[in-house]
Amino acid sequence: MARLDNTTDYIIAPRPAASGLTRGVTGADQNGDQIDLNVVEERPLTIYLNSQEIVTAMTIGDYPEYLALGFLKNQGMLRDDETLKGVDYDEELSVVVVRTDGQTTYEDKLKKKTRTSGCAVGTVFGDMMEGLSDVALPDTTVKTSDLYALAAKINRTPSLYLEAGAIHGTVLCQDDQPLVYMEDVGRHNAVDKIAGWMLSEHVSANDKILYTTGRLTSEMVIKTALMGIPVLASRSGFTAWGVEIAQQVGLTLIGRMKGQRFVCLSGETRLIRDADPNKIENEPRKSGRKGRE
Repeated sequence: MARLDNTTDYIIAPRPAASGLTRGVTGADQNGDQIDLNVVEERPLTIYLNSQEIVTAMTIGDYPEYLALGFLKNQGMLRDDETLKGVDYDEELSVVVVRTDGQTTYEDKLKKKTRTSGCAVGTVFGDMMEGLSDVALPDTTVKTSDLYALAAKINRTPSLYLEAGAIHGTVLCQDDQPLVYMEDVGRHNAVDKIAGWMLSEHVSANDKILYTTGRLTSEMVIKTALMGIPVLASRSGFTAWGVEIAQQVGLTLIGRMKGQRFVCLSGETRLIRDADPNKIENEPRKSGRKGRE
């Protein structure tokens, strides 16, 4: 599958050649021959809300302000009645401070941290289901022609994954157009970056699709629903709890999107089947992108 030569249609596109995201290393292959390759960087980022330290996340280091904002928003720590006063990033200290006009009292919540199934020390809190009862997702329809077009564009986009592997990608989309493509060592970080960008730019979620290269886990479903995005799609598979939560909140959940194929396990009535799968180019078995991330 040929890669795209032009990514100008993206508002934010991957930057596989950006300085500091990868590091060259030398090793040996199965035959003992020297091999040189790029590996993804991984570094800590500590997030503060006002004067309180909230979490230290492992990340590739790009878009730290978006990551901090999105993490706090998705954890329910940025309330709608608060005013965001600023986001300060200190590169030398690897610290982001998000400042609001509210008070920060999350000591009890921080005691209930639970490690997730995601990579790279992802954490959510024991009350991660909090707020889902208030979610009212729009009854947005989805054209299968748009899904096929998105998968084809995203899988051909030059990315850090295709450059170095060991990373996840998440893409905010509208109709058949990918808009913002974020990558990180944990899929949860990539989603939080998108949430932070949407918060910063005051972008509506009602007509958006979230596409991820990773598994459709409970955390991915919860974060998508709390962001107000009505459709979540992936080329990878599902977890049972992820499916159950998607059905409870009315999220359209589509996985195993490879070539002509996909599986919808929630919201099937909202699909508009306007494309003949037999006319869609099938994905070769040895494609550049895996589906088991």
